[in-house]
Amino acid sequence: MNEQCQRWRSGRASYRPAGEPLVPRQYGVELVDEQTARDFVVEHHYSRSYPAARRRAGLFRAGRGLVGVAVFSVPLQPAAIRKHAGVAASAGVELGRFVLLDEEPSNSETWFLARAFGLLRAELPDVAAVLAYADPLARETADGQLVKPGHVGTIYKAHNGRLAGRSSPRTLLLGPDGRALNGRALTKIRREERGTAYAERQLVEMGGPKRMQGESGESYVRRALATGPFRRVAHPGNLAYVWPLRRPRSMAGRAECPTITR
Repeated sequence: MNEQCQRWRSGRASYRPAGEPLVPRQYGVELVDEQTARDFVVEHHYSRSYPAARRRAGLFRAGRGLVGVAVFSVPLQPAAIRKHAGVAASAGVELGRFVLLDEEPSNSETWFLARAFGLLRAELPDVAAVLAYADPLARETADGQLVKPGHVGTIYKAHNGRLAGRSSPRTLLLGPDGRALNGRALTKIRREERGTAYAERQLVEMGGPKRMQGESGESYVRRALATGPFRRVAHPGNLAYVWPLRRPRSMAGRAECPTITR
């Protein structure tokens, strides 16, 4: 697992050494529209996926344009907000994506996060907490090439995030390129829910077969998982970090969680 500062470009992770200086006058942070954020995240983040955003902040550098995006999203597991932050699910958001390009200095994360949180407070004053996850499990392609080292949330700790626990252990289904199949997307296909067409495209892009005419969603997912090039990998659970944006009564006096043994 990596203690350095993670960066992204074209789906591949890299790392910057800690302590690099940042020149604030070269940077600015502002809200960006959905398409701008989505295009940036899908191009550069290894998952090539984008969460259900509530607000999006962009990091801009003079002469280079957009060099980072923070996406504050609807939590994949709403119950995790209450579990880790101690507030109602409606009062929390998840830092669903945090992506900076590889040439940005290591100190730019905390500088960017502080200003992105400020924009979030102004835009969504009822939000009391932000939850973020650090994924300690490395990702490799089917032929053993490293796509993403595991990380333990170094930048979250540097920005005073509180280590609040872990998400539940689970089994991942990894495609040949190291990406994990999204469980919610598979459920959409099985149940023929809204977003099924997009979920099917993702499944095919990751190496799964195309759906046959007249095939039910349930049968298609079963066949795709049985015949597609997917690997089952045990995941220990992500590390959960929390930031209070304000201090509601429900968070007052909460004890710090003990350090988790990795």
